[in-house]
Amino acid sequence: DVGRSCVLVTLGGKTIMFDCGMHMGYNDERRFPDFNYITTEGDFTSRIDAVVITHFHLDHCGALPHFTEQRGYHGPIYMTPPTKAICPILLEDFRKVAIERKGETGFFTSQHIKDCMKKVVPLHLHETVWVDDELELRAYYAGHVLGAAMVYARCGNESVVYTGDYNMTPDRHLGAAWIDKVRPDVLITETTYGTTIRDSKRSRERDFLEKVHRCVLRGGKVLIPCFALGRAQELCILIDSYWERMGLTVPVYFSAGLTEKANRYYKLFINWTNQKVKESFVNRNPFDFKYIKPWSRDYVDLPGPMVVFATPGMLHIGMSLEVFRKWAPDERNMLIMPGYCVAGTVGAKVLSGMKVVEIDQYSQVQVNIDVQNLSFSAHADAKGIMELIRQASPRNVVLVHGEKSRMSYLKSKIMGEFGCPCYDPANGELLEIETGQDVRALMSDQLFQAAWAKEQERRQKSAVSLDDSVVPAATPITQLPIRGVLFLGDGKRPARLLDPSEFDLDDIPVVSASGIEGESSSGEDATVAAGLDDLTLSSGSNQVVFSTRRVFDGTDLAERMGLPSSVDVAAAALLAIRELLLTDPATQPTDVEATRGKQASVVRVGRSIELSVPAKTTECDLPSLHVSWAWEEEELATQVLVVVNRVLG
Repeated sequence: DVGRSCVLVTLGGKTIMFDCGMHMGYNDERRFPDFNYITTEGDFTSRIDAVVITHFHLDHCGALPHFTEQRGYHGPIYMTPPTKAICPILLEDFRKVAIERKGETGFFTSQHIKDCMKKVVPLHLHETVWVDDELELRAYYAGHVLGAAMVYARCGNESVVYTGDYNMTPDRHLGAAWIDKVRPDVLITETTYGTTIRDSKRSRERDFLEKVHRCVLRGGKVLIPCFALGRAQELCILIDSYWERMGLTVPVYFSAGLTEKANRYYKLFINWTNQKVKESFVNRNPFDFKYIKPWSRDYVDLPGPMVVFATPGMLHIGMSLEVFRKWAPDERNMLIMPGYCVAGTVGAKVLSGMKVVEIDQYSQVQVNIDVQNLSFSAHADAKGIMELIRQASPRNVVLVHGEKSRMSYLKSKIMGEFGCPCYDPANGELLEIETGQDVRALMSDQLFQAAWAKEQERRQKSAVSLDDSVVPAATPITQLPIRGVLFLGDGKRPARLLDPSEFDLDDIPVVSASGIEGESSSGEDATVAAGLDDLTLSSGSNQVVFSTRRVFDGTDLAERMGLPSSVDVAAAALLAIRELLLTDPATQPTDVEATRGKQASVVRVGRSIELSVPAKTTECDLPSLHVSWAWEEEELATQVLVVVNRVLG
């Protein structure tokens, strides 16, 4: 279902409501989400820890005042600053239409909207906001409309990304959606255009301008329904530049207040637009249109061609519906629908091909107007949805905000390409997904290098051979399966992933408590960070000892330290490291008195940490330092290695 978006997610014992929208196709109680799924007792504040609104479209925020002021939710509400600024304006506009023009009762009031907005907490891009001591939220840029955001939520070891509406393709005033590789347990994504792959943006723009131009040349009128902020700016920029380029004089109008609102909010939140708009804003407001004038109701019966941008975009109420009612019977006129229309709206009925459309219970209209559906919708298409899944790398995917038939196709495509479970729950359906627990580990250099070499060898064997010359694989290595032995940490020290050849597995069970605390186990395929060169088990004390060899540029170090060419650079580096270690009581060498003023070949810190100059080998004649330490002095060894890196650069 597209409309009244409202998704409840429970993770780590915390419950979040993502979006609280209304359905544009209904005028009764069905327009709002069925909050009885949460509780029938009305105590929503104790059941929900936070409400997150992704953007200002009414199908995502329209039920918010009803939920907070009429149904009694008093907890925190999170949304971006642009959404917080624009949301109450659109809510008030809709309230006026519903009450003053349609005579509805029981609707939320202007005061309800103001009281609701007082509960809002700003959520800035890439800022981590803690709802309480356990639940964190982080917003990512979603494109779509000004202020739209995708939200990453984490509580304990469980995480989720809720996309709201997003657009993976940049347009003339907004950038493309983007997210870190956060690897959530669940990604909940919209699927409005889940089976559509749009043609190029330039091709769509050319087709749009040609159709508009052709209609006005034959004396027709063009109606373009759009929402006040978003597609309106995109298409106005396009029309204004085309009129100037072609020298056209046909009048172009916008419904009252549209540009004033756009100028105000796009100037206030200029950082949410794309780079081109930011740069041009310094010299000229790109939303100060030269050929587009304010619309008046008196113009609807004027003779001659014209182009009108009118709100809202689905022809369900407002000025766009009024103009459509007047112009629909004339076959010379044209209706261009640039976005998605929810089932039940007049826009959806017209797009389905109906020739007689019921406007309300009292009136119908004959549809002879030329209807064109040109997708300028700011939703991701199938290709964009797949790209976002690739960026976020989720363990599970849940499809929402789409039609069932489109979801089914996309579901099979996602499972086939990414190999992860994918779900398409119906409205009101409860979905339980089991989550695993990550184990973060530092991986030894030896294990990583062996896995990298193995992957390169595999690629070389599978490379195409032409004229006895091997053509290397064109794609870089982005995923690397690694199999090693995992040593679990104790909470203070991180886990380690090591190559079996780095130690004797038979010795592990007899390691004393002073060595590893916990059991070792064979690891599955893993992706980890960076780490060590070697690990050994000393048979005398049953103690695990790690070691690393730090190779460095001797010429560069000699120049920085002002050393003559006859000096042993490695020994001089070791002396400089020792002098720095002396400045911190925690890292003072234990043999400081015995080596003071001497050229030491070995520096010892703590009970087990040793720094020494190894002998040069035929494999590598560059200067190097050898550092080793026992497992229980991991934290002290980290401080020593910081000093080593500081000296060696």
